[in-house]
Amino acid sequence: MRGYADRALGIQPTGVRKMFDMAGDDVISFGLGEPDFQPPEVAIEAMTRAMQAGHNKYTTTAGLPALRKRIAESWASYQPGMDENNVCMTMSGTNALLNCFLALVNPGDNVLLPEPYFPLYGPDVTICGGESRYFPCLFEHEFLPQISDLEALVDENTKAILYNFPSNPTGATLNAEQRDELLDFAVRHDLWIITDEVYDRIVYSGDHISFMGTGYEQILLINSFSKTFAMTGWRIGYIMSTNLEAMAQIVKLQYIVTACSNDAMQHAVLEAFDAASDYPSIMAAEFKARRDLICERLNAMPFVSCHVPEGAFYVFPKVVVPGINSEELAIELLKGGVLCSPGSAFGRSGEGHLRFAYTICREDISRGMDKVEAVLERLRSRALESEA
Repeated sequence: MRGYADRALGIQPTGVRKMFDMAGDDVISFGLGEPDFQPPEVAIEAMTRAMQAGHNKYTTTAGLPALRKRIAESWASYQPGMDENNVCMTMSGTNALLNCFLALVNPGDNVLLPEPYFPLYGPDVTICGGESRYFPCLFEHEFLPQISDLEALVDENTKAILYNFPSNPTGATLNAEQRDELLDFAVRHDLWIITDEVYDRIVYSGDHISFMGTGYEQILLINSFSKTFAMTGWRIGYIMSTNLEAMAQIVKLQYIVTACSNDAMQHAVLEAFDAASDYPSIMAAEFKARRDLICERLNAMPFVSCHVPEGAFYVFPKVVVPGINSEELAIELLKGGVLCSPGSAFGRSGEGHLRFAYTICREDISRGMDKVEAVLERLRSRALESEA
C-alpha cells in the first residue's frame, strides 16, 4: 500500500482532544472553549425564515454583499472607508485561518506564531509546507511577546507573524502602546500580520485594541461569530483587510476550500447585527462575573498563581506541583471529577499551566473549584509527607 502525505503524518491530535477522550460523563468540564449560551433568538428565527424563503443555495464566493458591507461598517471606528470588497465570509474562523496561510505561505517560508497557542496555527502552516517558529508569551510578561524574542526568530524567510488578542488560551490582552511595538516589529521586517481577533467583543475593561486602523497594508484580520454570538456550531466567520489585492487572493482560495459560506445563516447573522447588537455585551458581563469567581478561587489554592485575564473566557494559571507535569496534573484532576486542559497542549511554553474555560454556570464553577482544591490539597499533603 502506498503511504500518506507528509503534511498529514506531520500533524498530531491535540492534547486538548486527548483529555476529552479520557473524560467520563460525570465530570465538571472546563475544557471546551464554547459559550454555554444559545445564539440570539432573533438570529434563530431569522435563519428559519431565510430557509423558508428559499435561501438554501450557493451564495457568491465572498458571501452575502449586505452582510459583508455591514461587517465593514461595524469596524468603521477602527478603519473608516471599508465596504463589502474588504470582507470575505468563511465557514468559521478556522476556515479563515487556513485561507490566510494558503494565501501567504510557500514551502521554505517560516511564520512566527505565539506560544502558548491555539492548536490549529502550527498544523495550518505545516499544510502549506511552511515552518512554524514559536515566540514565547510567558506568565512573567503577562503572556505578552517580547520584541527581543521576536528578533531572535525572524530571518529573510519569515513571511508572516500571527498575533492573537484577546488570547486563547491565556486571555491576555494588550494596550495601544504594546500593539504599536508589535506593529513596528512587523513593519521593520516587512511581514504580513495575521491578527486573530475572534474574542474582540469579550473584553472586560476598556476598548478592544485591534491591528486594524494602524495604516499598515499587510494585515489580514480573522474574526468569527462563534464566540461573540454563541454560534460555534453555525461555523461562520470572515477575513477582512484594507488590501484589496490580498482580498482577491483570499476570495479565490475560499472558492477552492469551501466554495462559499451558508446562505440562510448569513441572512440570520445580518439580522442579529442590529436586532441583537447588545448580545455580546450581555454574555461578556456574565463571563466577567465567572472570571472573578474562578480567579479568586484559584489564587487561594496551593501551588497556584493566576493572572486575572482581561479578555476571552479562559484562565491560564501557573500550577507547579513538585514532580508532576501539566498533563499528569490534568489527569489527577480528571480522576477528581474535573476536566481541564494541560498547558502542554498549547506548546512548550504552556508547561506548568492549566487552561480552564469558564463557559459553565457559576454554580458549576464553584463545585468544580471545590474539586480542584481537594485534589491540590491532597497533592500538597503528599509532598509534605515526602519531605518529612
